[in-house]
This record gives sequence, C-alpha cells and structure tokens, in this order.
Amino acid sequence: MTSAGPGRPRKQQPVRPGATARDEILDAASELFTSQGFANTSTRAIADAVGIRQSSLYHHFGTKDDILAELLDGTVAGGLAFASAVHGGPPPSDPRTAAARLHAVALYDGTQLCNARWNLGVLYHLPEARAPRFRRFMDDRRQLRQLYRELGQTVEEFAPAGPQGASSCGDLLFRLVESLINLRADGLVGADSALETADAGLVLAGMAAELDEVRAMSAGLIRKFG
Repeated sequence: MTSAGPGRPRKQQPVRPGATARDEILDAASELFTSQGFANTSTRAIADAVGIRQSSLYHHFGTKDDILAELLDGTVAGGLAFASAVHGGPPPSDPRTAAARLHAVALYDGTQLCNARWNLGVLYHLPEARAPRFRRFMDDRRQLRQLYRELGQTVEEFAPAGPQGASSCGDLLFRLVESLINLRADGLVGADSALETADAGLVLAGMAAELDEVRAMSAGLIRKFG
C-alpha cells in the first residue's frame, strides 16, 4: 500500500522526503534507529516524527521488526544487484579487467554506504539483525560477500601476490568497504573515501602499477551496470 486509507488522517503536512507515507515512515525510522538505537525507538516516536497517528503506521507496517527488515534489505539490495551484474558479464581475459570488476563492485557498494541519507550500516551490528526474522538480509549479505570473494579469486589468477596475497583480496575488500560504516559514524568519511577504499584493495592485491587504468575500466562498468 502506498498511502493511508480513509480514517487514517495525517496530523500535519508531510515533513519527510518520500513519495508515499511508507517512504516517510522508513526515513523517520532510519533517523531514529541510527541516532538513538532500535530498542530505544518506539513506533509512536516514528509516527510522531512523520506526523501521523500510530494507528496509521500500523496500516503500512505490522511491527517495528517489519520496518527494520525493509531497511536492512535496502542496504544490501543495490550492491548485490550491481555485483551480480558485473560478475555475470564476460570472463576477464587480462589482470586489469579482472581487477576492474572487483574495484567497480567495491566502489559502487562503498559509495552507497557513504552517500545514503542515513548511515544504516550501523544496524548490521544490532543483535536483532541476527534473528531468523531477518534471514533474507543475512542471506543477501552472505551472497554479496561471496561475489567479492569470487571476483577476488579471478584477480588472483592474474595478479602477483601483494603484501596480503591476492587470494585474500576479495574478502579483505569486502571488510574494508564495510569499515566505511564505522568511519562514517565517527565523521571520518570524505568525498573520496569510497574510491580510496576500492583502490586500497587493489594495491594490496599487487595492482598498484595498473591502478589508473583499472579505475577507468571500473568507471565504465559503473556506467554500464549502475
């Protein structure tokens, strides 16, 4: 449903971005969950932040867990779709093409984490996020991590081992990208943080000399699949 039905009037004019009341609820919940915590946020507080009655919120989401599930799913969905598209393309025939695929996935994923309106990645650390209710999010996150690993393994076939060994670059880069969540929480993310993180993974894989060309090819993949 995209709007409240009869008998569920809004207390005030919309104050949140979003095309629908549901979008506004998600935006308010995002702010409150990331600023004061999931457990400390009530559905009444979310409704008040949107300017609707609490009963209207339940018209869109049955429980607070339902809101969290949609927010968690949204943090992974875009990166997973992009990584799947890149991974499903023609197999690389040289080290630069292999590295560009991994670089593009990390850059796209990191950019989403850095530029989203709210730093929803902090919700990954919630104990609630490990509950069976949120299995789809956990499955999607595991799938995204596996794609990083497989793209990294392709780099390993071509690249000389760096200080950490190219065989670990996919999983290492996944961890580096997710570290942007904590850096953002500490106010340490800048305009180039996602690019610097993607670059770092390739440098550790022994691809420093090819980095300029890899960056250009990575940008092309983002234009194509992003």
